Amino acid sequence: MKDVAMTNTEKVRVMLPHWLEHNQGHGTEFLRWAEMLAAEAPDLAALLRRAAESLQAAQQSLEEALTKAGGPLATPGHSHSCEHHHHHH
Repeated sequence: MKDVAMTNTEKVRVMLPHWLEHNQGHGTEFLRWAEMLAAEAPDLAALLRRAAESLQAAQQSLEEALTKAGGPLATPGHSHSCEHHHHHH
């Protein structure tokens, strides 16, 4: 059986759900750290909250991109339980 090459749009339709999940996880982590730093380092906490807000704006753009691309595209034999280097402390 011959492999059929995916278009770039199809590749993005596979990757966007992962990017959305990854982005959301980082935003949640930023907010968690902002709460822990609120009393100790309020300026740092404010910057982390601002970063989380920026990620929310990115999240909206990624969701719009996924819709415009035609929605998620699952590929046979590919799972999105990818291992990544998350830095949870």
